[in-house]
Amino acid sequence: MATPRVSTVVTSFVAVPPHLAYEPIIREAAAIHSVNATLIRSVVQAESAFDPSAVSRAGARGLMQLMPETAEAFGVVNPFDPRENIMAGTRLLKELLTQYRGNIPLTLAGYNAGSGVVARYGGVVPPFKETRNYVKRITGLIADARNAGDND
Repeated sequence: MATPRVSTVVTSFVAVPPHLAYEPIIREAAAIHSVNATLIRSVVQAESAFDPSAVSRAGARGLMQLMPETAEAFGVVNPFDPRENIMAGTRLLKELLTQYRGNIPLTLAGYNAGSGVVARYGGVVPPFKETRNYVKRITGLIADARNAGDND
């Protein structure tokens, strides 16, 4: 008896721009954690430029650049898995938003430098060039999205 053979031929494909590739996961994370999708998307853009395999010099990994300790604390098994990374990064954003009572610049400073560093500087954005530029970049991305009509 002959073994059935199955073959597949791809005749075309549609490339998805990186900024849209993770949109369903971003929207799911936004809904689950009650965090604005534009904020999540802007952090992903600033942290990794939508590259799920990104690794920083400091060892942060994935789309939202989770440090290994942070990934472990949030139960992330594979920080390069887009869903796991975005869900954990969004949970961290939610915790920081709650801690800083919705203050976006402080939330972003806490995400970048750590909430302990923000506390050491009296609850203001620390005077580090990298952190100040990070906050400015992401708040600019959020403003650009709002000006383009993206208010999610």
